[in-house]
Amino acid sequence: MAEPINRDKCRILISNDDGIRSPGIQVLEKIARELSDDVWVVAPEQEQSGASHSLTTRRPLRLTEVAPRRYWVDGTPTDCVLLAVKRLLRDKPPDLVLSGINGGSNVGEDLTYSGTVAAAMEATLLGIPAIALSQDYREGEEVPWQTGEAYGPEVIRRLLHLPWPEHTLFNINFPGVAAEEVGGYAVTKQGKRAIADNLTEGIDPRGRPYYWIGPIREAGNAEPGSDVCALLDNKVSITPIYLDLTNVPVLAALRKVFE
Repeated sequence: MAEPINRDKCRILISNDDGIRSPGIQVLEKIARELSDDVWVVAPEQEQSGASHSLTTRRPLRLTEVAPRRYWVDGTPTDCVLLAVKRLLRDKPPDLVLSGINGGSNVGEDLTYSGTVAAAMEATLLGIPAIALSQDYREGEEVPWQTGEAYGPEVIRRLLHLPWPEHTLFNINFPGVAAEEVGGYAVTKQGKRAIADNLTEGIDPRGRPYYWIGPIREAGNAEPGSDVCALLDNKVSITPIYLDLTNVPVLAALRKVFE
């Protein structure tokens, strides 16, 4: 484990997948500036939701300054973190990467699709502590950004007191209720949901069929102790995500077969 981060000298890099103009990244900037005076933003020019941990390799990328310490990249969240760490801030890399705040939760199976989580993954692979933050909301209602703004600083401060575990990022989800309705914190595992069909199909003006992938719709009950369940209980969910994908218990069985 790495030593706890020194908040007095902390350089923070912010990214996201909703794009540099999103309201969530503005909220996260406010939170970061409560923790440090050295805050940088490198985010996608356009929304990249669902980009997962993808890199742009078949064309050049542009890193464009739009304000002091604020840049956009015409690529994915992973591109943003990579360019920021390896080029823009290479003389003094960030001590912490914050990704978000995403408009919508990132729980359960969302983690495999999420560009928000992917930006934190890239930082983790580069050896930099990282936190992904997402704000849940109820369908048909406004996103309660004030909830993430109210609880975000305290969650981050508590995590910064820890010796940072290797190969691990923290995935934070704020419940989709007003700040005064939040029921506290829940340390959770990644959940699993029964997912309803989220495909819409139709015929375009030229008579050709098309399919449109929509938001994940849940079916069934949430498993107790999971991130999904925490949000249903109006709690802030804190989940440690480990990037070593090896299924260690299976190794012994495989060795017997192949050795």
